Amino acid sequence: MAFPCVDQLEQRTQKFLQSFDGGPEPSYSNPVSGYSLYQHNEPFLLDHGGILPKFEIAYESWGELNADKSNVILLHTGLSASSHAKSHAANTAPGWWEKFIGPGLAIDTNRFHVICTNVIGGCYGSTGPSSIDPKDNKPYATRFPIITIFDMVRAQFDMLSSMGIHKLHASVGASMGGMQSLAAALLFKERVGKVISISAAARSHPYSIALRFTQRQVLMADPNWNKGFYYDKVPPHGGMKLAREIATISYRSGPEWEQRFGRKRAQPTTTPSLCADFLIETYLDHQGERFCLQYDPNSLLYVSKAMDMFDLSASTSAETAIRRARNTLRLQEGKGSSAPENAATPPEEQAAACVTGTPAAELKAKEEIQDDPKAQLNDLKQGLSTIKDIPTLVLGIQSDILFPVWQQKEVADCLRETGNKSVTYYELDSMYGHDAFLLEIVNVGSAVKGHLELKE
Repeated sequence: MAFPCVDQLEQRTQKFLQSFDGGPEPSYSNPVSGYSLYQHNEPFLLDHGGILPKFEIAYESWGELNADKSNVILLHTGLSASSHAKSHAANTAPGWWEKFIGPGLAIDTNRFHVICTNVIGGCYGSTGPSSIDPKDNKPYATRFPIITIFDMVRAQFDMLSSMGIHKLHASVGASMGGMQSLAAALLFKERVGKVISISAAARSHPYSIALRFTQRQVLMADPNWNKGFYYDKVPPHGGMKLAREIATISYRSGPEWEQRFGRKRAQPTTTPSLCADFLIETYLDHQGERFCLQYDPNSLLYVSKAMDMFDLSASTSAETAIRRARNTLRLQEGKGSSAPENAATPPEEQAAACVTGTPAAELKAKEEIQDDPKAQLNDLKQGLSTIKDIPTLVLGIQSDILFPVWQQKEVADCLRETGNKSVTYYELDSMYGHDAFLLEIVNVGSAVKGHLELKE
């Protein structure tokens, strides 16, 4: 029996080996162009204690910035997206939200100045595992520190501050971007005018964590991953391909695939093969093949882990803020800085009060609520209560299995029950699953446009 899929993998490996003799690097090393760079040249303390000595953020923008800089929309990306959401003169290739951004479109560039960034931890211009560590001029690889969604958002707002942008008209995102849009409102509630969160959640649930864990496991099982140190070697394209195939299963829906592929075989007159045989198999094979050389494997590991850890519950936010305060104090002490003026108040109390309005001593210990769904829900409500004054659009897709629609409803319900009187919630009946936010131009676009242009 022939195994063309296995042979193809070996052939691609040989091509990589040949490419190191003056040949081209893997395409993820520079897949996009035309972006600008924000450079942050001070140490940046991350939520789990790691420090980036400096970082860069790749960003692109569309539409004219008004005189008082009040018409800015920060567009957050999904896991593997670049800052290239829309074509422009410096990069005419279609962007990942090409038909949603432009004059008169869902995000109207006649009205708004749109900024989209590649998140830190990514590989499309922003600082991530493939970036050079200034300590030794070698790629960070897995020496890159663990990052969170909050870290990504704090870095973005540092960039906005450097631009003199002190308040956004709206924070907008889908999938992981929808997580960021909510996190932005929680961290910087005075700087966010409106929120749009599409096909996202306020906390990752076990099924989505399991899916992303499995992707990371198959990637790290590829011998070429080499514990993350592959940048001068053959990259783990086999593991990346399999990881993407698993992800693709969660991005689309069964009904779409029934209609699109059914049980059709690619070559029905031939003997069945153990390689890609059914049309659905060839589709997954193509998606994995296309992606495995477009995105840095280590970025997939770090950014997907950040999604797993995401939780806007009050206890988790307080823990994060306390840890951040402690690490900041240690950093200041290491620099020989004097303690802040309010140092008489313990950092734990300062942090918890800042995030939740509740002293740490009054927060229920996380262990006490782990097995109590009602307590967990109340914890989430308390965490989201700080967003009560921000008009928020929450949009879900009924066929989404990665971020099930009950998670978007949970966000909307929690916001309403804690006093937000400006919550709009829609469920779309689309067969495209999680990817509907990329494909449902009319339905998703209309909801986005209506919320952005609604007068308060």
